[in-house]
Amino acid sequence: MTPETKKRIESLVQNNKVMLFMKGTKLMPMCGFSNTVVQILNAVGVPFESVNVLDEPEIREGIKEFSNWQTIPQLYIDGNFIGGADITVELFQSGELQQLLEVAIAS
Repeated sequence: MTPETKKRIESLVQNNKVMLFMKGTKLMPMCGFSNTVVQILNAVGVPFESVNVLDEPEIREGIKEFSNWQTIPQLYIDGNFIGGADITVELFQSGELQQLLEVAIAS
């Protein structure tokens, strides 16, 4: 990963309370896993930003190295890596995701 890519990823993660690196866009997810996370975030009703990694190959590869997580989507809340679709689903079902989001949005 280039220093520029790392700096951009760090900026995106730090400057957005809820940041999703995904395949496709919020309005048109391009994989089922990305769609699942978008639907969960929409259901919770929190604003979030996203990056379409299909449009940015350097971010697509860089985010995997940045998080040490090899799959997309990747969700960050309040600067912290949360996980991919499976972890997001588990946290949503247990109510923990809503708590994390409430704390992040309130701060």
